[in-house]
Amino acid sequence: MPKFVDIAPISQEYLEQMGFSWHKDGDGEYVVRDKLIELSPQEVEAYEKATNELYAMYEQGAEYVVQNNLFDALDIPASLVELIKESWESERAHHLYGRFDLSGGIDGAPIKLIEFNADTPTLLLESAVIQYMMLVYNDTLEAEQFNNIYAAISQKFLKIAQSKKGLYSTFLFSSVEGIEEERVTVELLQNMAKDASLVTEFAYLEACEESMAYDFWFKLYPWEDMPNFQASPSTSMLNPAYTLLYQSKGMLAILYKLFPDSPYLLKSSFEPLEEKYVKKRMFGREGANIDIVEDGEVVKTTEGIYDSYKAVYQEYAEFVQDSEQNYYQAGLFYSDGACGIGFRRGAEILDDMSQFMGHIVL
Repeated sequence: MPKFVDIAPISQEYLEQMGFSWHKDGDGEYVVRDKLIELSPQEVEAYEKATNELYAMYEQGAEYVVQNNLFDALDIPASLVELIKESWESERAHHLYGRFDLSGGIDGAPIKLIEFNADTPTLLLESAVIQYMMLVYNDTLEAEQFNNIYAAISQKFLKIAQSKKGLYSTFLFSSVEGIEEERVTVELLQNMAKDASLVTEFAYLEACEESMAYDFWFKLYPWEDMPNFQASPSTSMLNPAYTLLYQSKGMLAILYKLFPDSPYLLKSSFEPLEEKYVKKRMFGREGANIDIVEDGEVVKTTEGIYDSYKAVYQEYAEFVQDSEQNYYQAGLFYSDGACGIGFRRGAEILDDMSQFMGHIVL
């Protein structure tokens, strides 16, 4: 069972001043403002170790997919295969950041991979900035956080820039017009690049042209929804096209085939399992189109817009619960290494109504 530290809550007005003004619904506040999850240094170390090892597995898994031409198994659009192959060969070091979703890790519960949000991960502002400000606001606490997300991504931008023109490299940042959460996330990433002394511009995705003359282009838009995209030869995409391999939940079955003895992997397959399992769609998001199946019967299901994608089947994982039966999932950010953690709290199937919760290391 998780432990908590009560804190003085940051006001909603203060959060809005920081740019966080979305996700106000009738089910309560999105950010848990009056408490933090307490972690031990040993628990943080275990999360960090798991994240770094899992990323190495994904690299090997992607190589296996490319070498064996398994793109269809991962539901990759055929029109993107060549672009993915090219980026895998030439832009291997350009994966800016991603977020691993993990169960366990608290109070002795084993850490297990749920999925990898490698292409367009959310919770960046919450994890990198808001939970840090909650700790600073409660400056009497003698504690730390495992939260180097901002500095790690800023340094990654600089490292990526060195592959072209160094500090003279130009970066374009784009999000879809009208979606405030995505715009704020992209502006945060742009600030990270600016702090690395890089040249940046912002433009809404609808106004961008593929021929725009930038060295790098970060677009907060899923690769699977851009099947006819043709990149300009002079522009490198962030995240690169090959991160669609990582994003596909079909990689869960590939990794289990390659690393069946890994302590971090749940049994996963392209076919239904005998054990209690979770049926997911390859590119499903925010808990949509999920079935929990036990003894051949669907015991819980969610609707969504992703049922046209192929399915993958993953052994059911027990999430950590508190005394009020809330479920907790850890989100580990990765940018050239594990660099920070935040948590989601919600129902058994965590969706976009789940709450963000920060942490403290005592």
